[in-house]
Amino acid sequence: MPKARSQLISLQDTPFYHCVSRCVRRSYLCGIDAYTGISYEHRRDWVENRLLELSQAFAIEICAFAVMTNHTHVVLHVDEQKAKAWSTQEVLTRWHRLFAGTDLTRRYCVDELRSTLTSAELSQVDNKASLYRNRLADLSWFMRSLNEYIAREANKEDECTGRFWEGRFKSQALLDEQALLSCMAYVDLNPIRAGMAKTPEKSDFTSIQMRIRAALKGKQPERLKPFSSNDLGTHSLPCHLNDYLELVEFTGLALKEGKVGAIPACSGTLLQRLNIDLSNWIELTEGFEDQFCHLAGRLHSLQHCRQTDGLHRIRGSGNAKRLFGA
Repeated sequence: MPKARSQLISLQDTPFYHCVSRCVRRSYLCGIDAYTGISYEHRRDWVENRLLELSQAFAIEICAFAVMTNHTHVVLHVDEQKAKAWSTQEVLTRWHRLFAGTDLTRRYCVDELRSTLTSAELSQVDNKASLYRNRLADLSWFMRSLNEYIAREANKEDECTGRFWEGRFKSQALLDEQALLSCMAYVDLNPIRAGMAKTPEKSDFTSIQMRIRAALKGKQPERLKPFSSNDLGTHSLPCHLNDYLELVEFTGLALKEGKVGAIPACSGTLLQRLNIDLSNWIELTEGFEDQFCHLAGRLHSLQHCRQTDGLHRIRGSGNAKRLFGA
């Protein structure tokens, strides 16, 4: 029996999550249907644009994403403290970018009308803002806002009704930086493993392509969670941008050749810091989703998370020890 989402997502354990949504009956989300010849490639734009739009409204940052033919991968960072710091006006403005809200919340956002609200009406607005604030820092609401939108658009185009996605999305909690960075590389290399692209920069509708294009201009994508360019900080991903781009590039070459190969020393610093063996890294980036269940990380991270939950059985402990080391 599936676990309740509240048991799978705990911001006390980690703010980072890998989410996967698959189309029902392996239907085409994107790509070209081999039987009918119908192209659904334009739907990749729908997914990418909606993802980036949601990141501007929610207190949730995108670390990595890949839009495949019948499923999507997203690695997300939930910034709960950011949402708590928003004013009522900020919460309502963000909510109204995506949803209609109520007549009172819309009136509150207009300076000329706000002063006409009674104390009782202002209290109702505060209650609504509190509800919206929680939702804007809620992973399930983020994925719901993505998947429902895509399902409606696809069903409208296909002139049909009914379920488009395979139930709820799958989520994996990424408990430490080893799990986070290996999962991001797994997501970024998905199109290469699937034969959809030959190199990361040609992997359309992926975060790695966005990062490479921005890096060529000496920048980082504004709508993706940034890597550190200098000192590692709490507001950036836990490694330097160049290290990550080089590591993904050479990992992609190793995967393409079908063997481990040798990653040059310029990328070795990141693997050494993560304390992950090269062959284990290749295995992780080939099949991260299948190596772990709902929790991913080093063995001590899994043990700490289970102790917090009061549970003793640790699924994935064998792979954690084998792939990430003791």
